[in-house]
Amino acid sequence: MKTAPKVALVCDWLTSVGGGEKVLLAFHEMFKDAPIYTSKYNKKKIDWFKDADVRTGWLQIFPTCLRRLVGPLRQRYFKHLDLSEYDIVISVTGAEAKFVQAKNGVHICYCHVPTQYYWGMYDDYVKNPGFGILNPVVRFFFKLMVKPLRKADYKAAQKPDYYLTISEHAKAQIKKYYGRESTIIAPGVEVDAFKTAFEKNERVEDYFITTSRQVNWKRLDLAVKACQKTGNRLLLIGTGPEHQKLAKIAGGSENIKFLPTMRKEKLAKYLAAAKGYLFPSLEPFGIAPVEALATGCPVIAFGEGGALDYIKDKENGLLFKEQTVDSLASAINKFESLKFDRNKISRSADGFAMERFNKEAADFIKHAGKALK
Repeated sequence: MKTAPKVALVCDWLTSVGGGEKVLLAFHEMFKDAPIYTSKYNKKKIDWFKDADVRTGWLQIFPTCLRRLVGPLRQRYFKHLDLSEYDIVISVTGAEAKFVQAKNGVHICYCHVPTQYYWGMYDDYVKNPGFGILNPVVRFFFKLMVKPLRKADYKAAQKPDYYLTISEHAKAQIKKYYGRESTIIAPGVEVDAFKTAFEKNERVEDYFITTSRQVNWKRLDLAVKACQKTGNRLLLIGTGPEHQKLAKIAGGSENIKFLPTMRKEKLAKYLAAAKGYLFPSLEPFGIAPVEALATGCPVIAFGEGGALDYIKDKENGLLFKEQTVDSLASAINKFESLKFDRNKISRSADGFAMERFNKEAADFIKHAGKALK
């Protein structure tokens, strides 16, 4: 009798809740017995993997706040992991987890996007590394190190046997920076759970909403400033290192409100009642806006990146052209004059349901497994 292939899962780190972690969770639910290898695990910040065999190594001793400084160490850590006992290795990564090697098996890399601080968002990272008063020091050393780090990242990117990715934008980035072809399997979204909130919602209230992690590259500052400019109410749900900065920008304004991260049932109610979702960041996909669509909430999104795969201008949302306060504020004002069919908006999320992801991913892995080395 042929035995099932032995599977290992790998991810960059597990220190917060986000879209990448949701993808990893989907793979974990597909392969319950597969151990998860990662560089750093914080059980208090993410409790989704209590039933999983999560394995860390010597990088676990470093504080989470130093995560962006230890990229070279993560390269070394993942490169030297011994995964020779596994038939299939699935890395879920936007950074260094792709460095792992499946010496006796097949490596499938589910790549969100090439490592952004080396490639596509290098200029943004150099402008604001996110270390406050230490930014000049970090910027200086990062500029010195980036060439060898890019070289190592590119070399590692040639090792996986197969690439999966999340959007047309990410596919183009992988081709541009790594010279690799990839297959798009968009992340699964718990569409049905969010649709339930839409079906139960009785009224749309007069506020915009965003539910992104509060990190600098999400550009939530644009959402806050744009709503201050237009006078609209804004509800920001979530936490992150940029929280204090965003609160300072809000300046105690009565129309800007902050709430902490919450369970999806409660989150879905807020989304279903919002008149619009603001998505000002350039992202390779964006699970949160699709969750908003499932609740019937139209999305105002920056018109580049993964959002183009699911936002249809003036049908289920509105696209704005420039990542500026004025461009977003203009879109908000335009949005106010438009009418949207919230039933149609909710249906536009159906193609991203979790069941679709599970089937497409399982079929791909089954095909790849037949080519075991």
